[in-house]
Amino acid sequence: MSEVVVTGAALRAQHVLPGDLFAALPGARAHGADFTADAVAAGAVAVLTDEAGAARPAVRDSGLPVLVHPDPRAALGPLASHIYGEPSLALKVLGVTGTSGKTTTSYMVESGLAAAGHRTGLIGTVETRIAGERLDSAFTTPEAPDLQALFAVMLERGVTHVPMEVSSHALALGRAAGTRFAVGAFTNLSQDHLDFHPDMEDYFRTKAQLFDGRSAVEVVCVDGEWGRRLVTPATVTVATTGDARWTATDVRTSLSGEQSFTIHGSEGRTLAATLPIPGTFNVANALLAAAVLHEVGVPDEAIVVGLADVRVPGRMERVALGQDFTAVVDYSHKPEAVAVALDAMRARTDGRVITVLGCGGDRDTAKRPLMGAEAARRSDLLVVTDDNPRTESPAAIRAAVLAGAESVPAAQRGEVRDIGDRRQAIAAAVAAARSGDVVVVAGKGHETGQEVAGVVHPFSDRDELEAAIRERLGTVTG
Repeated sequence: MSEVVVTGAALRAQHVLPGDLFAALPGARAHGADFTADAVAAGAVAVLTDEAGAARPAVRDSGLPVLVHPDPRAALGPLASHIYGEPSLALKVLGVTGTSGKTTTSYMVESGLAAAGHRTGLIGTVETRIAGERLDSAFTTPEAPDLQALFAVMLERGVTHVPMEVSSHALALGRAAGTRFAVGAFTNLSQDHLDFHPDMEDYFRTKAQLFDGRSAVEVVCVDGEWGRRLVTPATVTVATTGDARWTATDVRTSLSGEQSFTIHGSEGRTLAATLPIPGTFNVANALLAAAVLHEVGVPDEAIVVGLADVRVPGRMERVALGQDFTAVVDYSHKPEAVAVALDAMRARTDGRVITVLGCGGDRDTAKRPLMGAEAARRSDLLVVTDDNPRTESPAAIRAAVLAGAESVPAAQRGEVRDIGDRRQAIAAAVAAARSGDVVVVAGKGHETGQEVAGVVHPFSDRDELEAAIRERLGTVTG
């Protein structure tokens, strides 16, 4: 057979372009090999699959060269990287993993890089950006062929540094395989994704893959035991409490939620930092970002400017329209994330904490009552509502959250209401707020849709919170 030139890769037949390698992977419902004819029609020039796929008639009859591997998904990342010219070797890819804080830390890192004059990319839950151009994100971490193609495009557009969220799914499914990281960073670990991982140990082992040698420098927050388990003699450690190479002191929070603190870093450096978002956990994120930025040569002054200027969609995002109470949208959708977000809000108000909370369908069911309990314990008023029910019964999901909330003794929790319609729930929370209170709309953060029965309807927590506040101000001012 004559030599074949491969210019790209795809793992879905409908995404194949002329010259692509088609990765025909086994799936839960079907084998990708069965779609080989569609891939050939679209211009595929070679096939990667397993032995079962290679035996399918569609592959045997394709007339294309076939690469057979016992685990083709594991091989796809390195192969895609090779096809696109090993782009991560020419970029400084800065990977951030952990349960909470990946998005916020990535934005902090990007902000610091921009302050230093670097041309940046960004890959994560909210969006992908290439030198300022925004693309919607389908996954926290794209599939391997898409990721390597993104890196190649970034190089073509002059990008030098790429902060990137690295999910446990990406590590388990090989999406990040073939990527060389200049820095790998770890935020924390708490219960999440136990619909995908059998237990917390498996979840941790998967996250730990970012620190298996694929990252040239490892930066780890050691505030928790999971982080401490990752430490080696070469690890750059950060902590808000205890010993580490990067720490913070003199943390102060203004009435507006802005935080100021002193960063103590490598080689005895001291930085006076400000952060426009509340929460001690965001101080930990800022320390992590500062250490990552230092490791790639960003000057101290740019680190400080980057932290002060950072804006993170849907992460402790304030909605301020002149109302006499604080209103915040946050993506917290895990028990520990809910707890730390509400603790942060409680610490900065003498008023009440009012929380709007739901849980997503078709995801880890065990965390629903835990989230309800954490929110009830910390709220003077908890409004349980729908999040993204997906294919599940919204009422059944709310019942699990309510059961957790009501498991907290009455003397240790506030009022709990059940309002399924999320728009009405947000409006009810705003209507209940008094001067000096805090309203937290938790769970969906930056999302602009609500998935119900398989249909995604336009919905933005920020827009709905703004509308409710404007309605209230209009009512109050007449």
